[in-house]
Amino acid sequence: MLNSITRFIEDEDGATAIEYGIIAGLIAMAIVVATTGLGTKLSGLFDYIAGKVTAPPVGS
Repeated sequence: MLNSITRFIEDEDGATAIEYGIIAGLIAMAIVVATTGLGTKLSGLFDYIAGKVTAPPVGS
């Protein structure tokens, strides 16, 4: 019985899976933050371009 408890405590297979999960979560957060910041800048750029573009005269 003591041998089984010792092996369970020393087993690190589950810890590796948890570490990979944490790393994947951090990468996902970084992607969301980068995309949100880039999306705001792109929105401003497209608004600027749309303000500079004029429609052609009707009937040309």
